[in-house]
Amino acid sequence: MRPRREPGPSRQDTGVSEAGSCPLFAEFEMPLSRLRLAAASTALLTAACAAPAAQAATPAPPPAGAAFDYQIGGAYDPPEGVKVVTRDHGTAPAKGLYNICYVNAFQAQPGAEGEWDDDLLLRDASGNVVMDGDWGEALLDVGTAGKRTRIAAKVDSWIDECAAKGYQAVEPDNFDSFTRSDGLLTDADAQDYIKLLSAHAHEKGLAIAQKNTSELSARHTQNGLDFAVAEECGEQHNCGEFTAAFGDHVIVIEYTAEGLSYACGHWPRLSIVRRDHDVVTPDDAENYVRETC
Repeated sequence: MRPRREPGPSRQDTGVSEAGSCPLFAEFEMPLSRLRLAAASTALLTAACAAPAAQAATPAPPPAGAAFDYQIGGAYDPPEGVKVVTRDHGTAPAKGLYNICYVNAFQAQPGAEGEWDDDLLLRDASGNVVMDGDWGEALLDVGTAGKRTRIAAKVDSWIDECAAKGYQAVEPDNFDSFTRSDGLLTDADAQDYIKLLSAHAHEKGLAIAQKNTSELSARHTQNGLDFAVAEECGEQHNCGEFTAAFGDHVIVIEYTAEGLSYACGHWPRLSIVRRDHDVVTPDDAENYVRETC
């Protein structure tokens, strides 16, 4: 939470009108020439005060349908024609492109449980840490407001890092961790937490993605999410659940030839790429895969 502002000086001290919007000239005698100048200044101030306060611009999402590359396993020169790239928050963005900053916001990186306070790791009734078995990642406990605030403080520092490096957006991964929590977390917990992240990202001028979790797409506005990153929605035949909420502002990542073919055939206006499961760099020629429609 931000500290409460200290009370400011009174309107009488500042010369602010009762409406609280503009300074007024104090009553005093002056020569005619100065009266004319004052009148002109007053007119300018009145016009300025009549205009509504400028609203902060909403950060722009990635351009819809732009060629995309997913580089969270390591940075490399983007293939020709690529306009949008996702990289890990510890990596510099690609020059001249729209860059999305990846952060693992709902789970600890493999082997990195010690980087989190022990009570922020989700535990079952026996006290064992609940793990995402597919990736060997400990789930973070976003089940209470206090823990959500503490976890968000750490992730917010990564978002700050993304903004400082020049990224345009952030991708907080594992929004759907509640589905792997053995019932210990709920979708409401996840949404309350991601609202903290989206508010902070927007304060830093970054757009923010909804990662997977198609069942919550209809609530993306309430959750402050600007676009979607959908893994395997071609494979699962559910990209339409994302486009129904986000329109064409959906980035699709497939890991099989079948998934790529289905996504390209049914949603050709989206940004679609196939990558290898480990998202390796081209230096690993044996395992590197990158295909598009």
